[in-house]
Order: sequence, then structure tokens, then C-alpha cells
Amino acid sequence: MSRRDDEYYDRDERRSSHKNNGEVRKSTRDDRYRDDRYRDDRDDYDDYDDRPVRRSSASSRNHSSSRNGSKSHSSASRSHSSKRGGSRGGSGKKKNNTKAIVILIAEVLVACVLVLVAYHVFFKVDVTKVGKVNMNEEVISNSISESAAENEQMKGYTNIALFGVDTRDEAKNQGAIKKNTRTDTIIIASINNENGEVKLCSVYRDTYLNLSNDEYTKCNAAYAEGGPEQAISMLNMNLDMDIEDFITIGFKGLTDVVNALGGVEIDVTEAEISHLNNYQATMATELGLEYVPVTSTGLQTLNGLQATAYCRIRYTAGDDFKRAERQRTVLMACLEKAKGKSYSDLETIANKAFDETYTSLDLSEILELLKNVANYNVVDNGGFPEESMRATGTIGKKGSCVVAVDLASNVKWLHQFLFNDSDYTISSDVQKFSDKIKSDTDPYLN
Repeated sequence: MSRRDDEYYDRDERRSSHKNNGEVRKSTRDDRYRDDRYRDDRDDYDDYDDRPVRRSSASSRNHSSSRNGSKSHSSASRSHSSKRGGSRGGSGKKKNNTKAIVILIAEVLVACVLVLVAYHVFFKVDVTKVGKVNMNEEVISNSISESAAENEQMKGYTNIALFGVDTRDEAKNQGAIKKNTRTDTIIIASINNENGEVKLCSVYRDTYLNLSNDEYTKCNAAYAEGGPEQAISMLNMNLDMDIEDFITIGFKGLTDVVNALGGVEIDVTEAEISHLNNYQATMATELGLEYVPVTSTGLQTLNGLQATAYCRIRYTAGDDFKRAERQRTVLMACLEKAKGKSYSDLETIANKAFDETYTSLDLSEILELLKNVANYNVVDNGGFPEESMRATGTIGKKGSCVVAVDLASNVKWLHQFLFNDSDYTISSDVQKFSDKIKSDTDPYLN
């Protein structure tokens, strides 16, 4: 992968966890996000092929060998104990008692090991099944300001963070969408609980914000540093939001969802065709999928690979702002296509896609949302920071960033846009972050 300003970070050390043949294997490494690694050069079409293999097979083998070695040692110890008992020439009853004690101790040890493994798998790793993560509720709760928590206008809405990440085959490499990768897509989906109206707002990935730990840089780094918990905390703290749930999907997952829906209707322009085909040709090689070039302009049905490639285009007028708009366009097209599907079809799609997503929602919760899909209607969509209140520039070692000229004013705009709240009063924290961002960026923008 090329060293581009918005996607390059140190991958030499990372923490991953995956399952193989029912056996939990772990590789404990720790990645470090470095601002000085940012570059302002743009990605090539083959950047997807240049990604290093995320899986550490050697580490897994060593870990497995270590556990097997312990098992062998335990067996050897039991064998040795039996031999010693026999050589003492005691009565048969004494032999049996010794053997019973050894077996009892072995059983207790095995039970302890099973409890320890269960603790690490289901509590420390915090993953109860594929696709589902149990987040630290206290961390999320602490990221929600009193202004947001007590706001009556917001209580009538369900807000979900949608993250899109640059990954390979999620079903084969679940760790790739959990952490250690930046979010190409950050969208807040706000659902009006009373009438089903939906508003979508992209948070531009290069926006200069507090990552929730008083480190200020591009907001897409929050997911790379601390996974969905930190990414949600970043959104809540900077934007006075009350988000508690998320869904993350990667290239392969989005491709499969669109294919399962039977493709989506997208109006392709002349300026987009060559870039769309270049992106999908690269991904087709990586994912082992058929490459079908788009040859004409106009409204047409794009398959999964074509639609995913369309989401990645940023070389036309509008750059990354236009790319965020394309991502919302595909999401809205998916919703429209889903409306025409039966619930049983949607259930089949959800079950298939669940293995390729990472989410705080149970499959049952997702299915419950899908029951109401026909009632959902996207009534508006936009991007944050708002166009008239944003600037772009190279902010020192942070690289090329999108800057909210005044974060406080942008947050007021966001609450008006999502919740029709024209009288929203920002929290003191947002004002503090706003002042800090202005202080950090003014020397580079003026």
C-alpha cells in the first residue's frame, strides 16, 4: 500500500485475534499510530494489492506449539507419577488411591484451564460470536456529554455510527475490521423513531478533531487506535452526540451485500468510469472476483464489486468530499433495493452478511430493524464540517486535513440538520475543543 496521507500507518506491530478450526489463537502485538507517517501523496490504484498480510501464522504456530507443549508436559508428569507409584511396591489399594488422586488433580487442572480459556475468549476479548462485540458501556457513556444526554429533542432519535474500512476478506480475517485500520467511511445514520425518516451525515475522514484522548489529528485515526469504542467516543465528544451502536463493514462485505440485493441503481458519469474500472480491476484480483467493466454512462445497475469501487472514487471534481457523497449514494441505493425485498430475503442477506461485519448489534436486533425497512425514508443527507464552515490545508505533520473553521458553529448546524434543533446549546467540552482546533490550525490556514 502506498504511503498516502490518510491511510498509511505503522502496521509492523498489531494486536489480532482469530479462530481457526475451533481453536483460539492470539498474537499479542501493539501498533502505534504516528502523525509523522502521514504523507500528502495520493493512493495509486494498486494500493489495495500492496497491503502486508495481516495474519501472523508464525506467531499462531508458536502459540499453538506452546500450548501443545504444556499438554505434553502434563501427560508426561502423570505418566511419571504412575511409574513412581508402581515402583514403591505398595498394596493394590494404595496404587488405586494414588491413581485416583492423580486423575482428580488432572481433572481439576483441566477444568481450570477451560475456565481460563473461556474467560479470555468471552470476557477479555469481549467477542461473544462472529460479528458481534460487547463494548465497554462505561467508556461510551462517559463520552456522552450532559448536554446531549439530557437533550429532549435527541431522545426521539436512534443514532448509529456506520464505519467503512479498507480491508481484505473479512470472513477469513475478522481482525482486519476490528481495529488497526482507518475508517474510509464515517457516517452517522439518524432515525426518527416516530416516522422512520432517516438522515445521513458523513464526517469527513480527514477532519481535524480530538480523538477522545486529547490527541488532535485526522478523525479516521480513532478507529485505528482504539477500534469502534474510541471512534464512537470521538464522535460523541466532538459533536455532542449520543451514539451507542455501530456497524463496520469492509470491501468484501459491502460487495457481498450489494450482490445479495441484486445490485444497486447508480447514475455513473463519464468522469467516473475510468476510475471505477481501475479500482474494481484491482479489487477483483485481490478478492478473486469477476471483473466486469462499466462501459457506459447513465443510470444503471452496478454489481457489488462495481458499487464498492464507485464508493472509492475521489479523483474527480470534489475530491474526497465527492467520494463521501458517493458512499451515501450507494447506501441510499441499498436501502431502496432492500425495500423491494421480502422479509425472508432480508433475513437471508443479514445472516450471510453478519459474518462480514463487526457490530454492537445482535443479529436479532438487526433483523428487528429490517422489519421496518419499508418504513424508512432517507429525507436528507450531508457532510460534516458543513461546506460554508470548513477549510482545508496541511496542518504540519498531521498532513492534509479538513478543518472545522469553528467547531462550535458546526456542531450547532449538525443538531439543526439531524434533529431540527435550532436552539441547541453546545457543551463546554465542545467549546474547549473548538478553541483548541482553532489555535492549532490558524497558523497553517491564515
